[in-house]
Amino acid sequence: MKHQNLIFVLSALGILTGLAGAFYFAVERKPQPPAFEPAHSPYQNAIFANGIVESNQASGSNINVFAEVAAPVTRVWVREGQQVHAGEPLVTLDDAVPRAQVEQLHAQAAAARALLDELRAQPRPEALEIARAQLAAAAAAQRVANDAYAKRQASYDIDPRSISQDALDSSRDASDEADAAALVARRQLELTKAGAWKYDIASQQQQVEALNASLAAAQALLGKYTLRAAGDGVVLAVGAGVGSYASPQGALNPYTQANEPIVVLGGLQDTLQVRCYVDEILIPRLARSDRIRAQMSAHGSDRKVDLVFDRVQPLVSPKIQLSNQREEKVDLRVLPVIFHFRKADAGNVYPGQMVDVYIGGGDDHGR
Repeated sequence: MKHQNLIFVLSALGILTGLAGAFYFAVERKPQPPAFEPAHSPYQNAIFANGIVESNQASGSNINVFAEVAAPVTRVWVREGQQVHAGEPLVTLDDAVPRAQVEQLHAQAAAARALLDELRAQPRPEALEIARAQLAAAAAAQRVANDAYAKRQASYDIDPRSISQDALDSSRDASDEADAAALVARRQLELTKAGAWKYDIASQQQQVEALNASLAAAQALLGKYTLRAAGDGVVLAVGAGVGSYASPQGALNPYTQANEPIVVLGGLQDTLQVRCYVDEILIPRLARSDRIRAQMSAHGSDRKVDLVFDRVQPLVSPKIQLSNQREEKVDLRVLPVIFHFRKADAGNVYPGQMVDVYIGGGDDHGR
């Protein structure tokens, strides 16, 4: 009996719970308003396209700066958001080795130039004085030897028994040797007066030019250890800090574990551009360039920004999902269309931000 009463009580509670639940869920609740107004077309007939905000440049998008050499970073000259001018240093890499090579080649080139100047400055006055003195000494020795031989020969002619044949031959040989020594001294003086040989000068000139070329190459390589801005712009991102390793593949991002540009530069921020990707099946609906109008809305914002048509990139390419350009490829092809706008009209909009774009001007004008 007790079990039957318990079953009745539980059944009654279940019925009451079901009625309460049905009443609760049957009450109509007012939906919450959207966080922001969804994007809608401002034109009667428009083309929708995804877009990405970029720096306003004549060609390309942002400027990715990579190193041409591999070395640790020793100094970062800029910070993100800083405006830079052409030629300003951005990042300096460890250049101890190439700097030492430049100093070594500079010293070698200076030594080669000094030797070339020495060759061109010949003959030295001191060398000429020595050559003249040597000629005078040789001439004096020649006279002594010739006089001695003449005396012995005269004595022999008077009386062959007055001097031996061996002494006469030795005196003649000494006289001939003195004549040869005087001739050598005279030729040496002429050689000294002539200065350096033209072929020696030409060879040394080539050595100087070769060392200067090596020095110029070393200086050019040294210059690559300082990354500089190619033009006026704004630093959008700095991907390397002091002590990190930079290479031609970039610098390792510790969060994504991928190599990224060492510095990303963009154009001046007064004007930005939007690169839209129009589906290939919608390309025939594009208006002429003088009729194209467009409006942009950033995700999460109710602000609408009118865009100014800039150009069409005349190359239809496979669509690449902007979130991951390396992996998310599909067969659909798109046409890039570029617009620009004043940053002051858009508020907080930055390069790299995705936006929705409606392009009009085609069917709105009787097409």
